Amino acid sequence: MRESVIYQEILAEGEQIGERRGEQIGEQQATEKIALNLLQAGMKIEQVAQMTELTIEQIQALRSRLENN
Repeated sequence: MRESVIYQEILAEGEQIGERRGEQIGEQQATEKIALNLLQAGMKIEQVAQMTELTIEQIQALRSRLENN
């Protein structure tokens, strides 16, 4: 009986962690999509970084992805 309660608690905690991680991934993907759109519109890397709070390195990597596609 006690093992079942512990199992349920662990399972619930794992689900919460998974949900939070999924939300973080979704937010990161949305931010990257916005950054890509800004780059395609001709905005400078520094401006995109400031607006999206991504690093210059992250923006440069996104720009490289654009140039390779």
